[in-house]
Amino acid sequence: MATVSYDSATRRYPGTEIAAVDQLNLEITDGEFLVLVGPSGSGKTTALRMLAGLEDIDEGGISIGDRDVTMVAPKDRDIAMVFQSYALYPHMTVADNMGFALKLRGEPKDVVKEKVAEAARLLDLSPYLDRKPKALSGGQRQRVAMGRAIVRDPSVFLMDEPLSNLDAKLRVETRANIAALQQRLGTTTVYVTHDQVEAMTMGHRVAVLKDGILQQVASPRELYERPSNAFVAAFIGSPGMNLATLAVAGGGVQLGDLVVPIARSASSGLSEVTFGIRPETLHLVGVADEGFELTVELVEELGADAYVYGTVSGSTGTQRVNVRVDGRTPPKLGQTVRVGVRNNAEVHLFHPSSGARLAA
Repeated sequence: MATVSYDSATRRYPGTEIAAVDQLNLEITDGEFLVLVGPSGSGKTTALRMLAGLEDIDEGGISIGDRDVTMVAPKDRDIAMVFQSYALYPHMTVADNMGFALKLRGEPKDVVKEKVAEAARLLDLSPYLDRKPKALSGGQRQRVAMGRAIVRDPSVFLMDEPLSNLDAKLRVETRANIAALQQRLGTTTVYVTHDQVEAMTMGHRVAVLKDGILQQVASPRELYERPSNAFVAAFIGSPGMNLATLAVAGGGVQLGDLVVPIARSASSGLSEVTFGIRPETLHLVGVADEGFELTVELVEELGADAYVYGTVSGSTGTQRVNVRVDGRTPPKLGQTVRVGVRNNAEVHLFHPSSGARLAA
């Protein structure tokens, strides 16, 4: 096991002026499960491949433990990588696939057999050791790929969107298995995904990237409750936070015919702010209660919960708003409902130009 350090690590692809990863500074502690997350093109896979030695580092450096590996060949970095495509040898059995790297390393046959058997027990693959990959399901193939990494007993596991080829149900099951396995092994793990739900449910900490720049690194709970900027606020959470740039007046901002009070210290010197509120902070209220009118345009029914998407019209223009409601009694399309704010303390404010969080 080992720590991992990115020290102003930068990667620029030839022919492009904008860095794919720009001055990345990130410390990953020994035994930590860190998730790199962001939209397509954010630089998360490039950052992982830089750590693996599969991408050059144009500026800065990367260390594993107390060793600078910036110029070290991939095979000498003591890492094991699990790819999106599984990358199994189709002509080999499960056991041979899992033990192949150990054989190349010259490990004795009995040692290889023992390590493969132990990894198979961890991954519930013991009954399938004599099968070829074509005889396995997608989830089983992914476990074989993980087993191949485990038997090498590396200092760091690297996982590049390993669940993206699985169906929705199997993804949920497998991500729980990966998180439990990492907890059991205690190996430092860097995991890349574009799926923020996956990131929030697996990582000890989550690092959010956008356009090659690290936006925030924190625990899933802190990312959700105190996003550092409007991008993180919108990206983290499913569905994302409601965001709208609204004028500041009368000690608050106006949403429809409701004035939501905000801290004067946060909006000092600003004529408008980017106002953010989570769908669960809003709720349906009675016609005589304090709130704003919402015209329902879409209802997503998810069983226990439902999400109502609609528009709010007022003197500040039209805003789109999403509200979480009881899935048993959701409103109808085209209906006008009244919506209130559960807790003004759960309102988020961001600078209208930079998007940075405004301290209350």
